[in-house]
Amino acid sequence: DGRSVPFQALYGDRKAIVVFVRNFLCYTCKEYVEDLAKVPKAFLQEANVRLIVIGQSSYHHIKPFCSLTGYTHEMYVDPQREIYKTLGMKRGEGNNISVRSPHVKSNTLLGSIRSIWRAMTGPAFDFQGDPAQQGGALIIGPGNEVHFLHLDKNRLDHVPINTILQLAGVKTVNFSNKPQIIDI
Repeated sequence: DGRSVPFQALYGDRKAIVVFVRNFLCYTCKEYVEDLAKVPKAFLQEANVRLIVIGQSSYHHIKPFCSLTGYTHEMYVDPQREIYKTLGMKRGEGNNISVRSPHVKSNTLLGSIRSIWRAMTGPAFDFQGDPAQQGGALIIGPGNEVHFLHLDKNRLDHVPINTILQLAGVKTVNFSNKPQIIDI
């Protein structure tokens, strides 16, 4: 809604998983956040952990991005990229793209085309943040205790969500659409 919130207020009283996305048009970020949306609120409440996504565009892009991804947890923006800079998140693509996020379903060509299409069909041709900015993941709090920090090297270098959940003490989620069979 455009209100300014100090970053420390997000993790001061309890542990928080904070995921920084590249920009709201990035197809890999969209698909990663679609999977973050599958984390049940009950799992987070049980572990007393907040799940927060931070983008680096205008706050006007939050509601459309949440609608697009189905994400209902907390989301904020850092339009000046101050927190990104403070944490040392890099700009530009690393030349080693051998890492592959398990949460990205689209191939590079199709995903890029969809991102460009969303930019072109939006109300104003807007990349919704610096397209060269990389993201990352942080587990912090309560207070200033940092439990985990991962700085993405490129657009596919996301930490698997279940890894982050485990490190934060939250139950993991089955992200596959395949039925689970238990052998006894």
